Amino acid sequence: MSPPQLSNILALALTLVISALGGGLAHLAGLPAGWLMGSALAVTIGAMAGLPMVLPDGLRNLVFVLIGMSMGASVAPDSLALLASWPISLAALAIELVIIVATTGWMLTRLFGLDPGTAYLSSFPGHLSFVMGIAATGVGNARQIVIIQVIRILMLTIAVPIGATFLPIDHFDVVAATSFLSPLQLAVLALGCVAMGCVFNLLRVPAGMVLGAMAAATAAKLGGLYTEAMPVPLVVITFVLTGAMIGSRFSGITRAEFVAAAKGGLIATAMTVGIVTVMALGVAQLVDMPFGQIWLGLSPGALEGMGALGIALGYDTAFIAAHHVIRLLMLSFAIPAVVMIIRLQERRAAQHRHNLGSEKP
Repeated sequence: MSPPQLSNILALALTLVISALGGGLAHLAGLPAGWLMGSALAVTIGAMAGLPMVLPDGLRNLVFVLIGMSMGASVAPDSLALLASWPISLAALAIELVIIVATTGWMLTRLFGLDPGTAYLSSFPGHLSFVMGIAATGVGNARQIVIIQVIRILMLTIAVPIGATFLPIDHFDVVAATSFLSPLQLAVLALGCVAMGCVFNLLRVPAGMVLGAMAAATAAKLGGLYTEAMPVPLVVITFVLTGAMIGSRFSGITRAEFVAAAKGGLIATAMTVGIVTVMALGVAQLVDMPFGQIWLGLSPGALEGMGALGIALGYDTAFIAAHHVIRLLMLSFAIPAVVMIIRLQERRAAQHRHNLGSEKP
């Protein structure tokens, strides 16, 4: 085994150990979603301290499949009966996306002097891979965008469980399962989830591996192919790996870069949380659903992170996943449209500067 391979293995082992320790401490402290929140925070601290926090792409795909399986296995039996109330929350989702992008993009431009490309790509609540793909074409500063976006994901992962602990937000103790999937059932279900995830990826569905795995697991459960729950150790492993995935995104970011973008990122995240909270409060007056569940459905967090939080807090994962899917689809159209507007404005500004220059004697 060559030294680079050995160093990668050691870095992965260190990442997983720190993630598990952080999650275990938060769980022992009694925090909701402690395994997820603690692991994400611990790995983030490790990455910012300069430790090699890594999670290979292959392991990330495994995390996506595990999250999708867990979400599908956690779907409430009466999820379909709640569909009638979803149009209200979906309308709120569309309205909040417009408000979030407009206000946070304006704030980052005016208060922090970011160029429009960086500001507005940083303001989009989600679809990080698509956003970074656009940034890679030369729109905005990719390093600043990823810092602001990852701060949003991390802060939401930490803030939601803390809010559920100290604020009067309804959340449920996860019902203790009495029967669990057998190793054979898990293997068959996992194969189906991987296959469907690959199909969704081929169809270029956003977050395809997570959504494909969830679709397969949900269809199998609602179809009566299984009723058992995911084994508790596997759920804990899923949370620890998800936290490691979130925290490891800070690897390679220098402290100077982080400090330069963190203030704007924190303010943008606070604005976004405020907007989502107001919208969720409004929806809660119109539908009979826990406020926390509505908030997670409308939240600007990553699908995998918010889905895992939904499982940990005992909410209906079908509602949460459906709203995040719609959010991603909305962003798929909104991001290119906003980038086109930015490009048009840049060309107009460049033409204006050119005209002014040509008028000089």
